[in-house]
Amino acid sequence: MEGPPAYFHGNSTDRIKVGTNNQPLETTNKNIFEGGSRSSGYEISKVKSGKKRDKESRMHRYAFQTRSQVDILDDGYRWRKYGQKAVKNSKFPRSYYRCTHKGCNVKKQIQRLSKDEEIVVTTYEGMHIHPLENNAAHSFEQIFRQIQTYAPP
Repeated sequence: MEGPPAYFHGNSTDRIKVGTNNQPLETTNKNIFEGGSRSSGYEISKVKSGKKRDKESRMHRYAFQTRSQVDILDDGYRWRKYGQKAVKNSKFPRSYYRCTHKGCNVKKQIQRLSKDEEIVVTTYEGMHIHPLENNAAHSFEQIFRQIQTYAPP
């Protein structure tokens, strides 16, 4: 069984679609600007200075579910944990991470599912502005092949 594709570098057509209990979790990233002009369907309201760039970087969002004993998988980037919070109706907390590369604003969230404790949901926000770390032992593709991807029946 082949799992869903996962993208870390992509364009406005990249999509990951994963679902549980017949309710699909669909995450689509869309660029606010394509080719220097605004794309149809998106309108940006006025925001405070410095907030507009953050809103644009959050548009690139990727989520996938994996069956794993460990919460954090080595995806080739270096992360710093900046928070953790309890989630309502879940016995597992959600952890928040930022990429440690200077100027890179990518964030990731990690949480285990309460319904199936072996499933880890990882959500990435933003696009990396740098290549994989040189000292990374494995690339994401190698790790993705090693883990069992959860695909609902």
